[in-house]
Amino acid sequence: MERVRQWVRGWVLCRDTPDPVEEHDGFRVDVGRAGHRVRYVIAGTSSVRERAAMTTPGTWLKVCAPREEVLPLLGPEWSAGEPEYLMSVALGGAGQAGSVPEGYRVEVVGERGYREVVVVGPEGDPAARGRFSVRDGAAVVDQVVTEPAHRRRGLGRLVMRLMSVDAARRGAGVAVLVSTVEGRLLYESLGWRVESDVVAAHVPDL
Repeated sequence: MERVRQWVRGWVLCRDTPDPVEEHDGFRVDVGRAGHRVRYVIAGTSSVRERAAMTTPGTWLKVCAPREEVLPLLGPEWSAGEPEYLMSVALGGAGQAGSVPEGYRVEVVGERGYREVVVVGPEGDPAARGRFSVRDGAAVVDQVVTEPAHRRRGLGRLVMRLMSVDAARRGAGVAVLVSTVEGRLLYESLGWRVESDVVAAHVPDL
């Protein structure tokens, strides 16, 4: 539950949403956006049926539990996304981020809420990026992406290392994220480990 708490408290900073409200089974985030009105983040399956009974369009569930246990508890109104994983890594010190490939440059922006690392390509276009927040000694990494034209050049690894170094300098001792299947391979190669499977599901907005 502690990793879930760390993730949701940092995620709201990265997404500029209200602070999470702690409930009996996890957390509620009142996102308040079209298609994403409210999000429930829960650990385990004991309350999935209860939450799945709330079928208001724009309701999201993020369940930290095995996918094969969660999906049978969801009703037909719910649309489940691809497998995801809650992952973490210890940050053992500031260290070095590594070199920037020739022709690229790095920009780090943002001081309040979250910081964003952007790798800019030779033509001045964003080639890779990621954002992170630090809260209560934990960094949450979010929205890491490498543009298709710039892949296979180590830019994703560079962004992750830059964020880890910056987060450690800001007092984070651990980093947490929720990964896709594709991202998991990169993160595991950088020393991250899976804490839990995650099922993301939502009731589509009308």
